[in-house]
Amino acid sequence: MPNREKPDREKNRFSARAARYARVGANVGGVAARYASRRLLGGEPNRAGEASALSSALGRLKGPLMKVAQLMATIPDLLPAEYAFELQKLQSEAPPMGWAFVRRRMIAELGPDWAERFRSFEHHPAAAASLGQVHRARSLDGAALACKLQYPDMQSAVEADLQQLQWLLAIRRRLDTAIDTTEVAKEIGARVREELDYRREAKHVALYRAILDGIDSVRVPRAWPELSTGRLLTLDWLDGSRMLAHKNDPLAVRNRLATAMFTAWWFPFSRFGVIHGDPHLGNYTVFARHGDPAGINLLDYGCVRIFAPKFVGGVVDLYHGLLRGKDDLVVRAYETWGFRGLSRDLIETLNIWARFIYGPLLDDRVRTIADGVKPSEYGRREAFRVHQALKLKGPVTVPREFVFMDRAAIGLGAVFLHLRAELNFYRLFNEAIERFSMERVGKRQAAALEAADL
Repeated sequence: MPNREKPDREKNRFSARAARYARVGANVGGVAARYASRRLLGGEPNRAGEASALSSALGRLKGPLMKVAQLMATIPDLLPAEYAFELQKLQSEAPPMGWAFVRRRMIAELGPDWAERFRSFEHHPAAAASLGQVHRARSLDGAALACKLQYPDMQSAVEADLQQLQWLLAIRRRLDTAIDTTEVAKEIGARVREELDYRREAKHVALYRAILDGIDSVRVPRAWPELSTGRLLTLDWLDGSRMLAHKNDPLAVRNRLATAMFTAWWFPFSRFGVIHGDPHLGNYTVFARHGDPAGINLLDYGCVRIFAPKFVGGVVDLYHGLLRGKDDLVVRAYETWGFRGLSRDLIETLNIWARFIYGPLLDDRVRTIADGVKPSEYGRREAFRVHQALKLKGPVTVPREFVFMDRAAIGLGAVFLHLRAELNFYRLFNEAIERFSMERVGKRQAAALEAADL
């Protein structure tokens, strides 16, 4: 991929970090301080007002702290419900940057003649999010393109914001010792740093094209290396409608889309040890075939997690342990994932959450993913029960590999609830893990990573 950027233009600069600390402190620090002081002094929190203020502050800031807030909002019981509700709106409500900014950024990435490399390039972004925004364009030969352009000084902002996250989580650990979030912070930091590297994301696209080759219900775009850099990623534009536009379609259509979602997530994980860690509704659209909704377009590849085959083995072990009542498999799974100091009480507490996540997969019948539950509430009741139990029987350190696996499962379940799908999840899952072995996963993963140059 061509890269005409100046080597030192947007490195992790102290001056940019210092400016970021000041902006974050002014916008977010007051909200965090009010929340912490009320907890420490025993006062009644005004959670709805504070959550709205925090969401507004993060929306103005853009960048990784906003991304972190989105991630934390989707992990049940990590934040109060009022905070989660407000912060989940950030993904779709991020204000875009103007055309003058876009023009400067494109010159920095592709040079002063950048516009001559496109037939057309739309001034107004088609989507704006925490780390960058997407513009529709056309190649010189007329192909429809999606150009994702990163906001300036994001590397400095990442390091400044991740330090702020460390401080905020340290305050939380002082106030609530049930769950040690140290590893959570490490995992979020690693994934957010990866999201800045658009060359790596282009390789993730190639990885998913290799993994999902031949699966007609899921479409993956191609990357355009000659129109991409480390901070500009150009992909095919995949036409499609919003997922929620189909929530009132006939049940057969909704089930078709939900099955495609299940395949897009579980097939790469069970066969290759790879997950798409950001199952937000905005990362999928629905494509039609012969006028009928046929499957999903998988759009964003910044948050992709690659697991060792033994981690996948732990997922399968826990499933069979719960299905057959084999406690030894359950314990082996938790230990494989990195949970330590497992007493019987602690295992029973972890099993509350495991039975919730695995419940639909253990039930050999057509059903919804969770009867009578709203998408925004999926997992929160069970997470609250776990949290309360850990206050008595914990604490527990959540292994870092567990973070995005858990988050992705919750996000996927919420999509099923939005669609009100009715499927036999037991059969779908058993098809996904048919003839499973860690050796096969390892071989498939190695071949796919080599093909994607990862």
